Amino acid sequence: MTEPAVPTAPQAHALSAGVVVARRGDSGWRLLVLRVYRNWDFPKGTVEPDEEPLAAAIRETAEEAAISDLAFSWGEGYCETAPYRRGKVARYYLAETTQAFITLPVSPELGRPEHHEWRWVSLDEAERLLPPRLQPILAWVRKRIEV
Repeated sequence: MTEPAVPTAPQAHALSAGVVVARRGDSGWRLLVLRVYRNWDFPKGTVEPDEEPLAAAIRETAEEAAISDLAFSWGEGYCETAPYRRGKVARYYLAETTQAFITLPVSPELGRPEHHEWRWVSLDEAERLLPPRLQPILAWVRKRIEV
C-alpha cells in the first residue's frame, strides 16, 4: 500500500541582488552596465544564506566592479524582475556613485573577472543594450532619476 502524497510547500525563488549604479555626468545620468559574453546587466549576484538582500547587492557591486562609493540617494527601495531561469528573481536597488573608472576584479573562483567589459551609458543606450527582463527595472530607474 502506498502512502498518500503529501503536498509540498511552493519552492522559494532563488534571489539575486544588485545595484543599478548611477553617476551624474556633464550630459546627464549615466548607468553602469557590465557585459559577460553577449549579455549586459547591472552588477548583481546570489544572496547568501542569512544575508540581507541590500548587503548582498552592495557586496556584489564591490566584487564585480570594485565600487564601494555608493549613496542610496533615492532610499533603499527596490524593483524585482519577473522570475526567469528556473524561477530566479533579481532584486535591484538604485544608488549613486562619484567613481568614474571601474575595475573588473579577478574572481577567486574563476581566476578571471566575471565580466568582459563595462560601460557608463545613458538611459537610452541602456534601453538598447539590456535584455527584455531588465526593461521594467530600467523604467523604474528612469522614474526616479529623471525627476
